[in-house]
Amino acid sequence: MIEVVLNDRLGKKDRVKCNEDDTIGDLKKLVAAQTGTRADKIRIQKWYYIYKDHITLKDYEIHDCMGLELYYN
Repeated sequence: MIEVVLNDRLGKKDRVKCNEDDTIGDLKKLVAAQTGTRADKIRIQKWYYIYKDHITLKDYEIHDCMGLELYYN
């Protein structure tokens, strides 16, 4: 289990626990359950690189306590 910190750039940071084998789409579903937003309206990125839904966290080398940016479309 790893914990990912998602910053929405509006002063709120969400902490989500997930597995390294989960995809970005799975992470979006977990965030959607916590925030009450639809998963298809969430975009996760780091700087200018937008993460794709079908690739796992391990493939993106996302590790424990890593911070990502959370945007709502």
